[in-house]
Amino acid sequence: MPYGTGALRDPPRVRAFDPAAVTGRRLTPPAPGGPAQLWLLHAGRHRAAVARAAPEVLDAGERARAAALRVPADRECYLATHLGLRLLLGAYLGVRPARVPLTRRACPLCGGPHGRPGVAGDPLHYSLSHSGGLGLLAFAAVPVGADVEAVPAPDAVAEAADVLHPRERDELALLPPSARPPAFARAWVRKEAYLKGLGVGLARAPSSLYAGTGAEPAGTDGAWRLTDVPVGRGAAGAVAERVDPEPHGRRDGTVRTAR
Repeated sequence: MPYGTGALRDPPRVRAFDPAAVTGRRLTPPAPGGPAQLWLLHAGRHRAAVARAAPEVLDAGERARAAALRVPADRECYLATHLGLRLLLGAYLGVRPARVPLTRRACPLCGGPHGRPGVAGDPLHYSLSHSGGLGLLAFAAVPVGADVEAVPAPDAVAEAADVLHPRERDELALLPPSARPPAFARAWVRKEAYLKGLGVGLARAPSSLYAGTGAEPAGTDGAWRLTDVPVGRGAAGAVAERVDPEPHGRRDGTVRTAR
């Protein structure tokens, strides 16, 4: 079958998020058949806006989860990204951000209430991720998954290598030590984006999936399109978009892409 990767498409457009630019505005939702709309948020740039708006916009559960984060930078990034999510959903849907009806689908593996997050009625689909002061938000007319991660330190790569597919571990071993952290990050965000799009998250072993460590993603199964997202130096990002109603991976643990 034809084999393609997200890297063969035009790089996805990533918009810079600014709370002031979206508050009180209407945005055109992503169109069926069109690409996901992506937003990149730098948490440190919006401290004043977050401090002012988060207590009124975020619900009690979101505020409690933020308060439970012990590292201040993690808490700041969580609050900024979740505030950004509600502001953008409000702008897409034409409702007050605090009243966006966020839901969780059932997990496709166990049926528990911890599957892919969404909006009641599925007027659009979204995914969000935050790491290292960055937040990545994806919105689409189809199920979507997004992930952003800071490039890890070399010792962290060595400790976490068992989360990679055997082929990815072999690829990493062939690289010079300085090239391994960004290669690891590329593989990891591709896996996370795909698994989040499926709604299973890390309940499915990341090591069972081959997404590749190279400059081009190896892809996902034929029902999904996987694309690397440019998020700046020191981090990696990826988005997975559903393109076919029957997402079934191959039993050998490799993953395919659709053109």
